[in-house]
Amino acid sequence: MGQITSKRNVLTRGVRFSTNEEGPPRYSSHHFDSGLRRNSDLQVHSTTVVPDEESSSTSEHRSSGPELFRSSVYSTMDLVPQLEHYANSVPCQMIRNRPSLETLRKTFEVVETGINGRTTSDSSSQSAPDLGNEESQDPPEKTPIRFGWVLGVMVRCMLNIWGVILFLRLSWITSQAGILLTCVIILMSVAVTSVTALSISAIATNGRVFGGGSYFMISRTLGPEIGGPIGMVSSFGNALACALNTVGFAEVVRDLMLEFNVVMVDSVNDVRIVGVITITILLLISLAGMEWESKTQILFFLVLLISFANYFVGTLIPPNTDKQAVGVFGYRGDIFVENLIPNWRGSQGSFFQMFAIFFPAPIGILSGANISGDLKDPGTAIPKGTLMAIFWTTLSYLGVAVTVGSCVVRDASGNTSDILTGNNTDGCVGLACSMGWNFTNCIQSQSCKYGLANSAKVLGQVSGFYYLITAGVFAASLSTTLGFLVTTPKGFQCLCKDKIYPYIIFFAKDYGKNNEPIRAYILCYLIAVAFILIAELNTIAALISNFFLCSYCLINFSCFHASITNSPGWRPSFHYYSKWTALFGAVISVVLMFLFSWWAALITFCIIFFLFGYVNYNKPKINWGSSVQAGTYNMALSYSVSLTGVEDHVKNFRPQCLVLTGPPNQRPALVDFVGSFTKHISLMICGDIILEQDRTTRPHDATESMVKWLNKRKVRSFYTPLSAESLRAGAKHLLQASGLGKLKPNTLVLGFKGNWGESTPESIEDYINTIYDTFDSNYCLCILRMMDGLDISFDFEYEVNQSFEPEETVENQDEQTIDEDGADDVFDEGDSDQIKTVFQNDQGKKTIDVYWIADDGGLTLLVPYLFTRRKCWHRCQVRVFIVGDEQNMEKSRNEMITMLKSFRLDISDVIVMAGIEKRPHSKSLSRFVDSVAPFRLYDEQQEGVSVQELRQNAPWKISDKEFEAFKLRSQSKVRLNEIIRKNSQHTALVLVSLPVPPSDCPSALYMAWLDALTCGLHCPTVLIRGNQQNVLTFYCE
Repeated sequence: MGQITSKRNVLTRGVRFSTNEEGPPRYSSHHFDSGLRRNSDLQVHSTTVVPDEESSSTSEHRSSGPELFRSSVYSTMDLVPQLEHYANSVPCQMIRNRPSLETLRKTFEVVETGINGRTTSDSSSQSAPDLGNEESQDPPEKTPIRFGWVLGVMVRCMLNIWGVILFLRLSWITSQAGILLTCVIILMSVAVTSVTALSISAIATNGRVFGGGSYFMISRTLGPEIGGPIGMVSSFGNALACALNTVGFAEVVRDLMLEFNVVMVDSVNDVRIVGVITITILLLISLAGMEWESKTQILFFLVLLISFANYFVGTLIPPNTDKQAVGVFGYRGDIFVENLIPNWRGSQGSFFQMFAIFFPAPIGILSGANISGDLKDPGTAIPKGTLMAIFWTTLSYLGVAVTVGSCVVRDASGNTSDILTGNNTDGCVGLACSMGWNFTNCIQSQSCKYGLANSAKVLGQVSGFYYLITAGVFAASLSTTLGFLVTTPKGFQCLCKDKIYPYIIFFAKDYGKNNEPIRAYILCYLIAVAFILIAELNTIAALISNFFLCSYCLINFSCFHASITNSPGWRPSFHYYSKWTALFGAVISVVLMFLFSWWAALITFCIIFFLFGYVNYNKPKINWGSSVQAGTYNMALSYSVSLTGVEDHVKNFRPQCLVLTGPPNQRPALVDFVGSFTKHISLMICGDIILEQDRTTRPHDATESMVKWLNKRKVRSFYTPLSAESLRAGAKHLLQASGLGKLKPNTLVLGFKGNWGESTPESIEDYINTIYDTFDSNYCLCILRMMDGLDISFDFEYEVNQSFEPEETVENQDEQTIDEDGADDVFDEGDSDQIKTVFQNDQGKKTIDVYWIADDGGLTLLVPYLFTRRKCWHRCQVRVFIVGDEQNMEKSRNEMITMLKSFRLDISDVIVMAGIEKRPHSKSLSRFVDSVAPFRLYDEQQEGVSVQELRQNAPWKISDKEFEAFKLRSQSKVRLNEIIRKNSQHTALVLVSLPVPPSDCPSALYMAWLDALTCGLHCPTVLIRGNQQNVLTFYCE
């Protein structure tokens, strides 16, 4: 396969290739000339591919160095698979795009060239750029510091897991719970953190991970609604952890100073002074850069290793009298057996209390993941480093618990005079009696100050050199503080860059080659200093543990949810995890939150729910392909499939509407009308039929723009564009193909063709045939007519379906419902103000008049009832008008009232229309005759032409015979309009039963009927017809 040397995204302008009989062409811009020099008799024609100017200019802007593109055997523009084509989501990086289908289908200009390389095209005369010189001209950039899995993850996690609990609390826990239960506590804690580590590993290897740590992983997996709250909580919790560890260090320093009788102010203020100085020094180390910070962490790590070595060596050294006085006797089987079982003491003497005290020790497993942006290969480093850190630290905790429980008794006085001088042990209490020591007095009086159960400095007493353990305590607390001080701002910076919450974007700015979040560093420092000055963090400590457990819960749930949704995009390269263990980790984390501190758990969840509600309400324009989206798809698919097996029932009927809106933003009234009775109730699909002549004038991003417009208007609707030759063809395709299973439209909604009198006969025929097709498809039908028309496309640059036109002659312009001044701001890209229509206004106590002329199954009554369920319409009263005769008006009214009560519809009044058979006024009748006059075919015009030929050539024409045959029907429509105008001139909405067109009725005549029924009304008028099947019932089964 050959190669093509090119800049980004396009081929070079002069592409030359050599051919041979043994393989496909080998494309090259360098080897061709040398081949010519070796064999001057070789005659090869070169092909020059001339790209369009736009792509050429784009190429020049994007080119930054030598790029080598390889084309496939199909085409010189059709490239083989390349990694760069899939890196279009990488931020701050130039993007390479594969050619689009449109580009591949274009006919490129092919120019034949001679051996000398000259072409007849000017574009090919330009020589390829000297890529070598171009590369050499690029200024060298400093490479940012990146860490491997050992220093970047394993060491950091080990430093955070080796905390002060190891040195100051583990021996006491061993005395309370015994060696056996202490090992159980350690293994239970490690089980939770190990499961979380497996979940982290799976998430970290499911795609490239950038900076942001646990927030980045949770948010990209579960979406911003969950990721945003946990990012805020974990960032604040980590800042508090900085203060907590600093205060712990300051208290150790204060106690050490007291041993040497050094006091600066007092015990409380000394902690504050030391704490502020310490956190300031650590901040300066962090601001110096990751290189200095990593060197400091290495120093702390070495100190800790020396402390461990010092401790384990000390357990092997035979204890002297001073050590024995404090309970240290070296390895002894009887001490091991004595300390193997628990010995609960005090109010905290229980298994779960010990577990709660120990559990914060191993929770530093996120330290490596939190600097994911500073790792060379996060996908490899995070799983490997985190799991190795858990393994080594677990061994160290178990080793310390077993060894200290084998060397030290629970109680000792520390008094060297308590040594037994003889073999008389009468009255001696405790295991030390068999080793020549009598600690009976302090044991019985419970005043012992030394031993496993009483002293926090046991490890220093056991070790070879006491102050090396103190140095280990310093290293453990300072490394943890430094780790939180470095990772917290980086995660918070990522949250700020995502712009999920307001007022924090200021902290998103980065500095230097490592994109250091200086502003976030300062914020974290100020929070830590504020809580250090409090110097009393026992209450806050419980909240911090809950914040960590909440993070663990969501990390595990992220892994479980991503696995259970079976999304094709969930393909982690780390396979050693299980969705069920992840679920177990999530559940156990929540259980531990409430076991440790129920009030802190409640506070944590309240904060999470509040932040979640804010994000869910604002709905940030972020799409990370989260598992929540995959889960939503799975649920929708599952429910849609399950619905197909459910038979339709009249009680569950919903008007599922296919609305021929064209571009929805150009007919907002039609959209709002249907949305008023379908939102949160049923299906709505906005169908946009694009005629062939309008395709070229449509913007390329029209579909995306329409969806954004609908979302901004809070209309729950799908948008379906369809290219077709005519309105009828497009509507027919939509009627047949729209929907999925039972989620399929059963009602077609049209706008009234207001300018039908000035339209071409073909467009009228197209419009009326669409109505015919609707009835033939057994669909219900609604036609909305507004006094001022529906179409506002005159404010747009591109045309829409010409089968709908606004009314040019408008009565009563003062009642106009569309604000023409605001129409200039009609939605273009989804960010502009939107036009308000009458259906969005509060209708007050107006009436909705329903002219139920024909029994269509009840749709004519159901739609107004659904309207009254909306907030803007709920105070409206519904009046029902029926046809009757004067002799039986009361009977007809009572029968209708009884039926409506059976349907449980809240109808304010029933009015019987008598005299509808009367002849309409001559003025109204004259208007109707004038409207159909342009479409009449008089007898003198059809001499010698058969009816069949007439129907074939001009089906919209109305012959004299047809006009007379439908005369009475025409008059009834005109008369009904007179009644409607008399009774419903100022109502909020009028619904009239739509007459079903006879098969032999000319389209122009039927269009005139629709016009006659609805003309002259100031309010919105709906012609509505069900499909003659019941949509209302008074039965409960």
